[in-house]
Amino acid sequence: MIKLLKNLWFLVSLVGLLVVAPCFGAGQDIPRRIVSLGPINTENVFLLGAGDRLVGDTIYCVRPEAARKKTKIGSVMQISIEKIIALQPDIILATALTRTEQVRQLQNLGYRVIRFPQPRSFAEICRQFVGLGKALGVREQAESIVKRARAEVERIKEAVATRPKPKVFLQVGTRPLFGAVPGSFVNDFITLAGGVNIIADQGKGATRLEKVISTNPDVIIIAIMGSETGIAGEEKRMWQRFDILHAVQNERVFIINPDLACSPSPVTFVKTLAMIARMIHPDLMEGTK
Repeated sequence: MIKLLKNLWFLVSLVGLLVVAPCFGAGQDIPRRIVSLGPINTENVFLLGAGDRLVGDTIYCVRPEAARKKTKIGSVMQISIEKIIALQPDIILATALTRTEQVRQLQNLGYRVIRFPQPRSFAEICRQFVGLGKALGVREQAESIVKRARAEVERIKEAVATRPKPKVFLQVGTRPLFGAVPGSFVNDFITLAGGVNIIADQGKGATRLEKVISTNPDVIIIAIMGSETGIAGEEKRMWQRFDILHAVQNERVFIINPDLACSPSPVTFVKTLAMIARMIHPDLMEGTK
């Protein structure tokens, strides 16, 4: 009886090893099957030229267009472990929003999981991107992309360096009203583009309408879901009712895509920064791409 139990245990152990064996050693080998648990990870995988190795992503992974055609494993905050297992990934790219218990479950199953926290600055966006490139075996390509992005950021900084610094409110949430604060890459958009963040004295992004009005920003940038006809448009019309604001008087209340402003790759960070620099300094930045 004991001998029979030992034989059964051996068979169970062997099956278990066969199931998870492809996941071990992924740290040494170039991963051929990638699963992304968030839009920015998916975008970065394609940016690194590894989109053909991506076998699964979330329903919110829509950039680039090819990401829409990948097998969907759930949402950003609720993934299907069963669907991920079926895809037999070599590496899984988690985000700050991936539930910790699900990350642990995947790790306990033997999968290699890399979790990328929410970056706090452009510099951190670049560091994480290079880290991803290293994990996917394309570090040189990642470093090259980051080098070009940093050069573009420096070019924009130099272009606005000697200009007056308009007061800016960059809105990233509503009900409650929420703006960019120091220690965030969204704040970097303002400072690198040559503006002054009107809520720079706050430790948190939640603020009051009265404070924004009393500070009288020269530029208001709205980066929330919706378009001119959606929630963002409603917010823009709300601001336009306060005709005492310089931003309203000079028609400098803008809407930008929140996907670009709140979840950027090194490349989309530069594109968004150039866009915001044109909003803050339209006379200076007319030739910026």
